Amino acid sequence: MSHRNLGWLLGVSAMAVLALAVAYSVPTHASWQKRGRDYEYQELFADVIHQVRSKYVQELDADRERKLVEDMINGGLERLDPHSQFINAKEYKQFSKHSEGKFGGVGIQIGYDRQGRGQLQVISPMPGTPAYEAGVLAGDLITKIDGKSTENMRLSEAVDLIQGEPGQKVVLTVVHEGGKEPVDIPIVRAEIEVHAVMGDRRKADDPKEWELFIDKENKIGYIRLVAFSRTAAAEMRKAVEQLEKDGARGLIIDLRNNPGGLLSAAVEISDLFLTDGVIVSTKGRNQHEDVRRAKGPGTLMQPAEKYPIVVLINKYSASASEIVAAALQDHKRAVVIGERSYGKGSVQNIIEMENHSSALKLTTQSYWRPSGKNIHRFPDAKETDEWGVKPDPGFEVPMKDDERLEYMVWRSERDVVRGKNAGPKPEKPNKPKSDKPDKKPFEDRVMQKALEYLRGEIKKLNAEGPTPFELRNG
Repeated sequence: MSHRNLGWLLGVSAMAVLALAVAYSVPTHASWQKRGRDYEYQELFADVIHQVRSKYVQELDADRERKLVEDMINGGLERLDPHSQFINAKEYKQFSKHSEGKFGGVGIQIGYDRQGRGQLQVISPMPGTPAYEAGVLAGDLITKIDGKSTENMRLSEAVDLIQGEPGQKVVLTVVHEGGKEPVDIPIVRAEIEVHAVMGDRRKADDPKEWELFIDKENKIGYIRLVAFSRTAAAEMRKAVEQLEKDGARGLIIDLRNNPGGLLSAAVEISDLFLTDGVIVSTKGRNQHEDVRRAKGPGTLMQPAEKYPIVVLINKYSASASEIVAAALQDHKRAVVIGERSYGKGSVQNIIEMENHSSALKLTTQSYWRPSGKNIHRFPDAKETDEWGVKPDPGFEVPMKDDERLEYMVWRSERDVVRGKNAGPKPEKPNKPKSDKPDKKPFEDRVMQKALEYLRGEIKKLNAEGPTPFELRNG
């Protein structure tokens, strides 16, 4: 069994020397006792499988037996903590693609139709990808993939069929929104890059690019970080450097609904805005405390007092998101606005198994913010306990579940790209008039709070004189 730590959040490099030192420090009789227990547990496990195979009311084929074993493993791991799990070969393939930030495919986001008919539907093609260039449109119903009907097809199966080696062809049979007849669209797969950095809206003249100013008049930049992948830090640096070049006066970093990702990405992104000090520290049972610190060279938006920053979080901001928010908050580099974060402060190592085809995601450490405060929310934690990242005093924006759902729908719809040469969206049949007043457009109260704060800070700075950027550029 091989072990390779992929650094998944929060992955920490396994130290072979330390492992050997621990092994040699254990008394010989204790080592034999543990080895004896290993044999005992293996025998018990094998005996259970044998009894099921020979006496269960139904005969299990190889696939069902395999699933039984995986479920037994995951059932036990779930009792340890909710973040440890066994990742089978199929899931591990997708897991690796997510962390790498690229995969072979056609470049579409798919889901089930909102009418509840269970049909696979294109949420949005990704600009510049083969699907976009081939004419796949947002709202298309996918009826077949390479001739195979998608009726009752699981989403994961559809993804597996659509993805594949770059250069290979796949044919999607779709019904365009407002159309009746299915259309075959042959597409040649390519390497698809999933970008971690987004803005508020795509540029009208180039939908591959995002508009990074949310308030052009006050020169307030906006970066939405949706993943902590291997490319996230480089993407973030590029975006912030472009904002600086364009004269940004303040910055909003939106981490709402960001579930986390790589520890290395969280550290590197925090380091972009800090000149020194602790970013995060990790502690484990058989490992020394690992302290990650900021480095001075390459820090952006300097001097800090001239370039205010806001970080947006909500109850679904977790793990790597909490590292960044906590680091910038503890060093007083940013004001945190929104809701208290999720509270995931545990470290998972990815241990590859079965000749690199599957993996064990195992909690091995916990991480702590620069102030030394705990982030992890334990099962018995109370609201009054110390966990997660709280907004700065006066900057909390409480939300109810229906408003959170409304935000997610609104945000998703703003990201949709109709498609290349899509034309206007088909009009829906006229609905009977209702006495109910028209629903108000969604108002992003968290964003409004951030803009209000930054506009006030920029107004103060304007009274003090020109920024270093303005002085350099006359």
